[in-house]
Amino acid sequence: MNRNLFLGILSMPLCVIAQERPNIIYIFTDQHSAQALSCMGNDDVSTPNIDRLADAGVLFTRAYCSAPLSGPSRTSMFTGFYSHEIGVNMNGKPLPEGFEKNVLGNLLSAAGYECVYAGKWHVHTSSMPEKNGFGFEVIHSHNDNGLAETCVDFLNRKHAKPFFLVASFDNPHNICEYARQQSLPYGEIETASLEDCPGLPANFAINPYDADVIAYEKTQNYSAYPTIYYTADDWRKYRYTYYKLVEKIDAEIGKIIDAIDKNKLWKNTVVIFSSDHGDGMGAHQWNQKSALYEEVVNVPMIVTLPGKKNAGVVLSQLVNNGVDFYASVCDWAGVSPIEGTFGVSYRKLVEAADTDMKHQENIVIETTFDKGTSSRGWCVCSEKYKYVLYDKGRYREQLYDMEKDRGEMRNLAVEAAYKDELYKYRMILSKWMDEHGVKGKFRIND
Repeated sequence: MNRNLFLGILSMPLCVIAQERPNIIYIFTDQHSAQALSCMGNDDVSTPNIDRLADAGVLFTRAYCSAPLSGPSRTSMFTGFYSHEIGVNMNGKPLPEGFEKNVLGNLLSAAGYECVYAGKWHVHTSSMPEKNGFGFEVIHSHNDNGLAETCVDFLNRKHAKPFFLVASFDNPHNICEYARQQSLPYGEIETASLEDCPGLPANFAINPYDADVIAYEKTQNYSAYPTIYYTADDWRKYRYTYYKLVEKIDAEIGKIIDAIDKNKLWKNTVVIFSSDHGDGMGAHQWNQKSALYEEVVNVPMIVTLPGKKNAGVVLSQLVNNGVDFYASVCDWAGVSPIEGTFGVSYRKLVEAADTDMKHQENIVIETTFDKGTSSRGWCVCSEKYKYVLYDKGRYREQLYDMEKDRGEMRNLAVEAAYKDELYKYRMILSKWMDEHGVKGKFRIND
């Protein structure tokens, strides 16, 4: 390097050097399936603003949550650990004492970022406490009303340092209140006539070789699964309301995107959009989360790069939006992840935008059913197959061909022709369990 240039850099204020790193904006929703987006080809829902992000960025078709439950999923996003590793495998459990230093807000704040958080936290309190050592300035509590406007106000300010803004919306989570026939926290959805409701999904029927623990959990927790007595028409109304809640939050997200446009922030900002988990949406007659169905674990994910580089690219590589999100944010911010985390940064993949680029062969998702009998489950996702194992019950092993049967209607685990593939994925999961300290007598090894 030229000596004068080097001395010039040394004399620059730290804030100027820091500003070379990108701003990072993370917009995420709650209980939002990847399939509930018009940019994913769903004609029953209209999401023009999220589609704007997809048009300007890189859309992932196979992004998965680390755990299909709010608290555990969010724990992985902001700590880089699988939730069971630090004892937050269910809602309502706090981070271990002293673990606050590992949270992204503290890491990025120490590296010179301005870190602000707006909206739902749920690790474990619904709103992030304003003084707790997580490293974020809390600018809005758990409430969708006014959240977008608060974020817009923040984006309208002048910033001397790069910033990390988290905009965490609750909806379409209000589908839970709808199913329980309760008032919706952020305003009601107008009732529609049946003919205006979308039809049933192609995989509405329950697979005859589905894991029976899923049906059992439904009988044990009526408050979560009041749909147990739903008719086909009830399910159509449920799907209509769910999509309207998605459209409602899409309009709020549009306000934030408009502010990014207005303030010309695209030049040096990474914008990531995702969700903590999906919803059954009536597939296999399932609502809520926890089960390892594709509608529940496959989440939306869009990454818009500075300058809208690679706009409109669609990638099918496997991404974990929990531990991999943590690793990726650290990568863009130029900080080292906490030792012991396992996430794989997707920064190089997004910046290369190469549909054939090797990324990771498998990712693992874990679940513990909230309330009920707290059944546990895991799944291994690969390019071609999805292997599922629950800790109890009949047909607790599942194997699906994701190229031919994304709706998970034919369980290949009961067919001898697939015994070699079944064994292969048993071993992959067993190795993962050993690496991550999962103990129990529920494994199947032969």
